[in-house]
Amino acid sequence: MFILSLTYLKGNDEADKYMEPHMAWVKEGYAKGWFLASGRKVPRTGGVVFACGDRVELEAYVAADPFTIHGIASYEVQEIALTIVVDGLEALKA
Repeated sequence: MFILSLTYLKGNDEADKYMEPHMAWVKEGYAKGWFLASGRKVPRTGGVVFACGDRVELEAYVAADPFTIHGIASYEVQEIALTIVVDGLEALKA
């Protein structure tokens, strides 16, 4: 499993200009079966995506995010090896 942590490099007004294409990118990540959960950081300084799949493919996909292309945010891709999860979230360990 991976945590994709994005941090805004520009203000929220600039991020809002690219939010619609970014959200289309997010939805496509879910359609591909790669994204498991996502949301904004609080306070709103970026976001987080819990993802699964191949690291090389995920990193290439991150590079195609409109937020990346337009310099709105940078990503940290962190792989984690979950060993324990609550009932119902076993898929996270895959």
